[in-house]
Amino acid sequence: MQILTELPENNTGSCVIALGNFDGVHLGHRCLLESALTEAGYLKVNMAVLMFDPHPLKIIKPEKNLRLLTTMEQRLGIFQKLEVDLVYILPFTKLIAKTSPERFVVETLLPLGVIHAFVGFNYSFGAKGQGTPDDLRLMGKEYGFEVSVLQPQSIESQIISSSSVRRALELGDINLARKMLGRNPCLSGTVIRGEQRGRLLRYPTANILPEEDLIIPRCGVYAIWTDFNNQRFYGMMNIGRKPTFHKDYHSTVEAHFFNYQGDLYGKKLNVDIVARLRDEHRFSSYDELIKQLERDEVLAKRHFG
Repeated sequence: MQILTELPENNTGSCVIALGNFDGVHLGHRCLLESALTEAGYLKVNMAVLMFDPHPLKIIKPEKNLRLLTTMEQRLGIFQKLEVDLVYILPFTKLIAKTSPERFVVETLLPLGVIHAFVGFNYSFGAKGQGTPDDLRLMGKEYGFEVSVLQPQSIESQIISSSSVRRALELGDINLARKMLGRNPCLSGTVIRGEQRGRLLRYPTANILPEEDLIIPRCGVYAIWTDFNNQRFYGMMNIGRKPTFHKDYHSTVEAHFFNYQGDLYGKKLNVDIVARLRDEHRFSSYDELIKQLERDEVLAKRHFG
């Protein structure tokens, strides 16, 4: 898979292209990507993905403080597994945000040799998101490329979208998030030094500083696993403000792995969230907290079979 961060200077040949932000690469995205891959195979041309970085809403509506479901690295990993040929990651700037829909087509899509574009039902493009899928169809007829619009995909009567997955995670609904993503939701971050209290509780933890801009699920205790050094480690994770030890404390992410012993400081972990076990609580004593942690461990291990 080839990754490009600027438009090609010369014609690179024809391609089928999938357009969107693809945050989360949920099942709706997967359906769109697989449709584009099938068409590219039929036409015997490259299949490309076009995204902007940062996410356009970060520039257009910074006040929204958008939280993402996946890092760019995670998205690229999924694209590679799907056998996408080309990924264009173009910088999104205030100047790009003012580009009209037609200029976007003429100055960005046509130089890529697009012969068929695939977009979602809610795709928008051009200044202020004025361009709609129907507009793209009309421009495709004018400039000589086909346009396919993927209709909404639903699970449990809910339309699958990145916003829907974010809402599920904010509510702690890991099951719904997993169904929409087609895989476990994942939290990525770097292990940093914490208060080192977990050792006293017989449950040493890795304090994870999440990647910037990633959404953090609702406070609580979760069953998790991570792959590290070609081995899978199972555990549980607390997201919260440590109410047992602090009256007012910033939110932290602490993971305890049942079958790992060693130093993880400075290591980057991708943590798969398997299930939500309970809310975060304040305990009156160390003994009470330890007993609850023991119950959490038993419950977490049930989720791993």
